[in-house]
Parts: sequence; structure tokens; C-alpha cells
Amino acid sequence: MRLTLVQNNPGSDLAANMSVLRELVLRAADQRPDLIGLPEYYAFMGDRSQDHQAAGERFDELNGWMSGLARETGIAIHAGSLAERRDGKTYNTTVVHASDGSELARYSKIHLVDIDLPDGSGVRESAIIARGTTPVVYQVAGWTVGCSICYDMRFPELYRKLRDMGAELLMVPSAFMRETGRMHWDPILRTRAIETGCYLGAPGQVHEAAGGQIKLYGNSLICDPWGQVTARASDIECIVTADLDRAYMEDIRMHLPVHRHHVL
Repeated sequence: MRLTLVQNNPGSDLAANMSVLRELVLRAADQRPDLIGLPEYYAFMGDRSQDHQAAGERFDELNGWMSGLARETGIAIHAGSLAERRDGKTYNTTVVHASDGSELARYSKIHLVDIDLPDGSGVRESAIIARGTTPVVYQVAGWTVGCSICYDMRFPELYRKLRDMGAELLMVPSAFMRETGRMHWDPILRTRAIETGCYLGAPGQVHEAAGGQIKLYGNSLICDPWGQVTARASDIECIVTADLDRAYMEDIRMHLPVHRHHVL
């Protein structure tokens, strides 16, 4: 299986964001992958809660646009996430589009970022986003893929559940903060791959908002079940590609069968 990740830098100009994103996805399609992965909030990154809630009103429009792009390229797209308004709430939602544009899967972020930072500021994702409740896997190119979003990566029990559901590739679309990213991004993602015996793809945003309120890390990566990073972006808009080898994964799982040794 070939996986290509898109790393983009969306701001508050939705039309400009989508124009750049289209070009990046078409570049990704030139790699002829089986799956293209996009970052969390791939279409829009506002600085205010009301911006995200307003973006959620355009979910159907943006989701339809991405479905059309999957159909145009003939490649499945794991479409990072969008703000989705439903039942009077806003969710952070991934939709996966098959190569014919049909919907393969939909997942809403389960773990929300509610933290206090050393400078006295804080992040309260739960103030604008409702929590999802259901782990999700889907099939593409004969592989089972597990869904997660950004902050989910800090909770290994979700990934154990995805592995129990048959996951072979874990997708972690992200908009990861720059300061924490420097210390936590690689160790956490590599650990999730090692402890599950799965490949892992983490497409991230690289972003700095006007005024500097939001600074995002980039460094989109693909790593194998041994924890080796096989493809990595830096801090620019770009694509990265790696080939996934099932025989290699199965060999690691056979010689290090961690999944069979859980007792709690």
C-alpha cells in the first residue's frame, strides 16, 4: 500500500485555502498512492471559536467538494477533519472518501484539548467542540485503517481498541502546537505504532496565525510498526509518501506479539 500525506497551511481565507489544497492533492495524486491523508481542519484554521462554528455550517459544501476531488483523482482521501454542525452541536469530524467519491467512514474526535499552558493561557476545545464517542475503522486497498485526530494520540487505550478492531494503519490528522510538538510529536506517534504493531500516518498543519496566537508544528510523518520514521515533512507546505509492507508488519507482529499479551 502506498500512503501520501498532505501538509498545508490553511488560514482564515477559505477560498484561498481550498485553491492551494487542490494543488497539493493533485501533486499527491501524481504519486499514485492508494490513500491520501489530509490534516486536521484542512480547509480552515480560524483563531476564534465563532470562526470554527461558522465553518461548521459549510460542512456539507466542503465535504461534497472533497468527495468530488476523490472522484476526480480516482484515489481514496482520508480527509483530515472539518468542523461539522449536527444536532445543535459542533464536532471535529473526519470523513473518508472512496476513490469513486462515496463515503467510506466518518469519525468524530473523542479526546478534546482542555489544558492550561505555562504562560497562564489555556486551550478549551470543549468550549466549542462536542466529543465523539465511537472508534472507527474502515477498509481501503485491502488494509484496515483506524481513525483518530490529533489529541487522541495521547490516549493509548483508543489505539489498542483500534488494533482490536483489526487496524493495520493508524491515521492521526493533526494541528499540533509547535512548542509541544518539538518534544512530544515523534515520541508519542512512534510509541503508538510500536505498541500496536501498526503503520501510522500523521498529516499535520504548518501554520502561524496573524498576531502569533496559533503556531503549529508541521513535521507530518509516516512510521512503520518498528517505530522507524520512513517519511517526514519539515515546516513548509508539501507532500510526503511511503510504501507500507504488510509482510514486514506481520513479521514484526509475529516476533513481538504484544497484542496477545495484554492482561488488563
